[in-house]
Parts: sequence; structure tokens; C-alpha cells
Amino acid sequence: MLIGFILIGGVISTLLLFVILAVSKGMGLTEAQTYLSDLATNPSATAGSWYELMLLQAMNHLGTFFLPALGYWYFIERRRWSQFSARPVSAVAGLGLVAFIVIAFMPFDGLVIEWNQNLHLPETLEPIENWIRAKEKGLEGITRFLTTFNTVGQLLVAMVVIALIPAIGEETLFRGILQRNIGFWTGNAHIGIWVSAALFSAIHVQFLGFFPRMLLGALFGYLYVWSGNIWVPILAHFVNNGFTVFMVYLHQQKVTTLDIESTQSVPITGALTAGIITAGLLYYFKKSNETVPGVRSEEPSGVHD
Repeated sequence: MLIGFILIGGVISTLLLFVILAVSKGMGLTEAQTYLSDLATNPSATAGSWYELMLLQAMNHLGTFFLPALGYWYFIERRRWSQFSARPVSAVAGLGLVAFIVIAFMPFDGLVIEWNQNLHLPETLEPIENWIRAKEKGLEGITRFLTTFNTVGQLLVAMVVIALIPAIGEETLFRGILQRNIGFWTGNAHIGIWVSAALFSAIHVQFLGFFPRMLLGALFGYLYVWSGNIWVPILAHFVNNGFTVFMVYLHQQKVTTLDIESTQSVPITGALTAGIITAGLLYYFKKSNETVPGVRSEEPSGVHD
């Protein structure tokens, strides 16, 4: 049923985008489809394409993640938003640590990114690996285009589209529903966390970043279980995306020399130190939330009554 909601949401959001183009530019559905295809392959050729692609991204996220998740939650499971959380956000201890945990994790995750990008499939699967790398390279151009911010207005739009909307939509679907239900079905919160983290990474279809994104998903998952509140992984997801976007903007404006998108090797000592700091902060967060009223840390957050 959840997959059905996601597929329907994807179709409806795409049709809605075609209708918007048809009304605003006087196009038919076929012309709109061709226009969108050209926009994705050569975005810089069209004036105002940056904002149009951001609109496409926003509608795609809402239609694929957030709205289908809410539809399933309300109409199939017959639940309310408050039932995503076993503990009110005001009762979460160490909420202010979430941002530090996410930022501290970035250097260690960068080391995993480097390892994943240098990972090679067996020789018999070389054609598949070549196809994967070609697809990833093809996405680099549009990614670079969308993360080029010439004005503060573009930065604010990017914060909403790249950071806020995905944080709410993806965490609602992957942590609020998938992790919670898989943890309940298996009776093991850890299985729910890691399976939903793997699905979270796989659905982005960026295989050269599969493992670092899966680790990030697991980080969000443990923050959800230990805090018992859906807004905690949403906050963590927003900080991860938003901090990256903001640092990219500062680098482009020559405010900082730190290029967070750089593919240069991450110093192993620094990455491992960051990993140890992250582990320490996570342990403190977990222990802090074991001492306040709410769901026990070993149980899946928001299990069925």
C-alpha cells in the first residue's frame, strides 16, 4: 500500500508540473515533457531554469516522499502526526547536541565517501560499474548548476528545497513509517534502523555514495529511537543538508577557503578523530534520554499499540 501511495504521488506531482508549464508557458503535455527533458540535460541554456528546476525538485520531493507518507499514515494506518513521536520534543534531552553530532560526523563520513567512490565491482560486473559511473558523472553537471548560488535569494530557496523539504519528507517516510514498522515486525529496532537506512540510500540511486548515505540514514535512525520524537531526525537531516548548502555558498562568495564539496582525500587522523567525537556525543545523547520519561531506548520509536 505504501509503494502504491508513492507511485501515485509521483504520477500526480509530475502531471501537476506539466499542467503548471502548460498554463504558464502555453505548452501541451508533450511539449512540456520535451521541455523538461531539455531542461535537465542543458539547464544553463534556458533563462530562469534554476528556479524551474528547484520547483521541479520541490514538487518531486513532496509528491514522492511527504504526501504519500502522510496519506498512508492517515488513511491506511489511521494514525495522526503526533503518533510519530512517543515523547514530546520538549522532553528530549540534549536536543542542542543534534547539530554538533551531525557536523562532527561529516569528516568521518567523508572518509567513507572516498572509500565508496574507489570501490570496484568484480571484473565480470565491469560493464555495470561503467554504466553506474557514467550515470553519476552525467548528474554532476545539473548538481553543480543547482548548487551555484548567485544571490541570497537563491540561497534561501535552496535551503527550503534542498534542506527543509527533503528533511521533513524523507524522515517521515523512512524513519517515521519504514523504520518504525520494520522494527515492529522484526521485534528489533536495529534491524528497522539499518534496513530503512539501506532503502533510504538506495532510493537516491547514487551507488558511488551508497554506504556513506546509509550510515547517515542509520545516524538519523538512532537519533529517532533514542529521542522518541520524529522532529529530532528531521532536525538532523536539515542540519546535514543545510550546513552543506550554506558552506557551498560561503565558498562561492569567497568568505571561506574551505570547499566542502572537494573530492580531495580526507586526512585519516582527522576523520577518525571526528568519528570518535561523534560516537562520544551519540553515547551522551542516548544516556541523557534514558533518564527522562518516554520510550525506552531499546524499543522502536512509535511502535504499534
